[in-house]
Amino acid sequence: MVRNPNKSLWPMALKPKSISSLSRRGLILLLIFILPLILGAWRDISGNTINPRFVARIKDGVTKRHEIRLWFGDPKEVQRTPEGPIYKFESYKDAPPPVGSKFYKEAEEQSTTPYFLDEDKKVKKKKVKTEGKILRSTLIIRFQPDGETVLSHEYKEY
Repeated sequence: MVRNPNKSLWPMALKPKSISSLSRRGLILLLIFILPLILGAWRDISGNTINPRFVARIKDGVTKRHEIRLWFGDPKEVQRTPEGPIYKFESYKDAPPPVGSKFYKEAEEQSTTPYFLDEDKKVKKKKVKTEGKILRSTLIIRFQPDGETVLSHEYKEY
């Protein structure tokens, strides 16, 4: 049997990969992991979801609901009223580290129910604490009765 010098004895599946194909795969995997950070997913992770530049773009009576959802994402809370829906957005920043040297804190009283009674004896849902976060800003947007056009908006920074 005469062996062809151009053919390898290695089957296709067992051939060693070239360096360029490995580096190309590594680059693709790196882009897959970094691309969301480049596109702004870091803002959602950090809690900084209200961009003041987008708030400046809101024009009462002109801006539509789909633009609000595109700029700010899903609202933290939606209230449905006869006058139209109300969207509430909140943005948080990291809390500074504690100053004291006491590392152990006494446990707070806990309840298994997610509701509580307020001063007016109304049942309300407890707000979930975001440990280590401080409220940075809020945005409240009221829509017209059609639910599509912004009626008014209110932006506060703390």
